[in-house]
Amino acid sequence: MSQNHQETVVPRCPGCEEPLERGDLFCGACGYDLSAVPEPPRDRPTVAIATPGAAGAAATGPAPGVRPDAPGASGDFELAAPGAAPDPRTVPEPPPAPAPVPAAGGRVCVACRAGRVDGDGYCENCGHAQPRERDHMEQELGSVAAVSDRGLRHHRNEDSFAVSTTALPDGSAAVVAIVCDGVSSASRPDEASAAAASAANECLLESLPRGTHPQQAMHEAIVAASESVNRLAREPGGPERDPHRHQNAPACTLVGAVMASGLLVVGWVGDSRVYWVPEDRSTAPARLTEDDSWAAQMVATGLMNEAEAYADERAHAITGWLGADAYELEPHTASFKPDRPGIVVVCTDGLWNYAESAAEMAAAVPADAYARPLHGAQVLVGHALDGGGHDNVTVALLPFAVSPQGGA
Repeated sequence: MSQNHQETVVPRCPGCEEPLERGDLFCGACGYDLSAVPEPPRDRPTVAIATPGAAGAAATGPAPGVRPDAPGASGDFELAAPGAAPDPRTVPEPPPAPAPVPAAGGRVCVACRAGRVDGDGYCENCGHAQPRERDHMEQELGSVAAVSDRGLRHHRNEDSFAVSTTALPDGSAAVVAIVCDGVSSASRPDEASAAAASAANECLLESLPRGTHPQQAMHEAIVAASESVNRLAREPGGPERDPHRHQNAPACTLVGAVMASGLLVVGWVGDSRVYWVPEDRSTAPARLTEDDSWAAQMVATGLMNEAEAYADERAHAITGWLGADAYELEPHTASFKPDRPGIVVVCTDGLWNYAESAAEMAAAVPADAYARPLHGAQVLVGHALDGGGHDNVTVALLPFAVSPQGGA
């Protein structure tokens, strides 16, 4: 025996098609103002319009409740007296509506420009969801610049970065760039990446001016970043955290670069990368890091070639990260002494997924990136977004200059 089940019509947001609850005034997903959506017309019975003298001819008397001597009892349509209705050509236009007054204190809604934004990121006046500060970040500091973007598919930006400059004991400059990528399968990945980037940057700014070798300073910075992320696992996750639900500890990857005393020092844990792109594009570029990932292990052990490994669905499963549940912290560091000027590209996989090889990355870096690092970083983020923007995208560019006595 078959049964026909009548489908329940679930109201959906006209802006994002997310399901709604009865009585919602705003969409909880995108903040769409549902009060502006007209209700569907109610089913009204068809009513016949009787013409004067037609239906009334068969009537033997006046309808109940209608006085025969009342105006209009004859059935004729009554016309308004001349001058009763104002001439629309002479009616003055209504005064313009007063401009909305911005809310006093706090953030102002980017949509209505009047409402105050509540703690959840929604306008109290129109209900629109507000862009988060971390959705798109840019920073330029002297000869280093970085850009981070949420991408087109993720609901928040779980990447973070830190760029800085400091002076070495001999008075020469040191330039620092740290890029971190939150592990999405972990809890609070955005907090993990922010904590790691800040801790690593602060550690380098303390150790480099003391004369610590840049490679040793990078190692110490990664350890400090790891400890910072580990502390998050011992902190409460906020009122929304369910103590009875199993959650992975906060985790992220880290990659960094330091330019100091003619050296280029890189350090990393995870699958974020550093590329070297010479200013003279006739010279071959290079990738300076090796991923802590399943694909890299397959290639290193000779079980797969690089093309096969990175085509596998397990390719981006990382084998090293910062977090309380990491198997073992193994900071990787390497030191280089370039003999020619070039661009150092420090990035997450949100970028290198669309420019994986060193040659592809060099082709994506604009020709004027050495002179305009912020513009170059913007172009690279745009390259990832044009490619699909499936992940958060973060990139820092450091132009590396070679002093006359530092040449080969």
